Amino acid sequence: MTRIGIYGGTFSPPHNGHIAAAKAFMEQMWLDLLFVIPAATPPHKRMECPVSAEDRYRMTQLAFSGIEGVYVSDMEIKRGGKSYTVDTLRELSGEDRRLFLLCGTDMMLTLDEWHEADEIFRLCYPVYTRRDKDPLLDSVIVKKIAYYQEKYGKIVRKILMEPFVVSSSEIRKKIEAGESVDDLIPPMVGQYISAKHLYGSNDRS
Repeated sequence: MTRIGIYGGTFSPPHNGHIAAAKAFMEQMWLDLLFVIPAATPPHKRMECPVSAEDRYRMTQLAFSGIEGVYVSDMEIKRGGKSYTVDTLRELSGEDRRLFLLCGTDMMLTLDEWHEADEIFRLCYPVYTRRDKDPLLDSVIVKKIAYYQEKYGKIVRKILMEPFVVSSSEIRKKIEAGESVDDLIPPMVGQYISAKHLYGSNDRS
């Protein structure tokens, strides 16, 4: 049985937190292969920046290059339209495969509201990572995981890692303001952003 991880998102831009989460996901879930999949149009969030799917895909390739077992896929971009997780799971599923889906706390807490939630839980084992240090969420998470286990018969596992508290949106704001993000994103991603003048970088003369 091949253990395959799925890590989707907008990746605008991909940052060191994404990479740390992917590595922890692979190690702690004993994955044979990890698909990192930039979304075409994410159904759960509004795209706040005019960066093309091709640029996000290319940045994601650069960010994860050299990490053994990681494959950056453009399947959702090629598919077009809203990137529903259930469609990706169907595409990657197989009798000889066990699928694991990684998501952040916010997405994990709303999994039952996703498109064809029953099918998502049937096709994969959800896994989450904390992106926050809010102790008030602890009891909410415990209750939600118990609810999922009762309703769908699946235990939602947790990846243990130090939260990366800076989000992609905050990184975009820093870039637009001309602030350094060298400690937040991989060097090749930073070089790509500068070369392509993304997120308002190098736009001032």
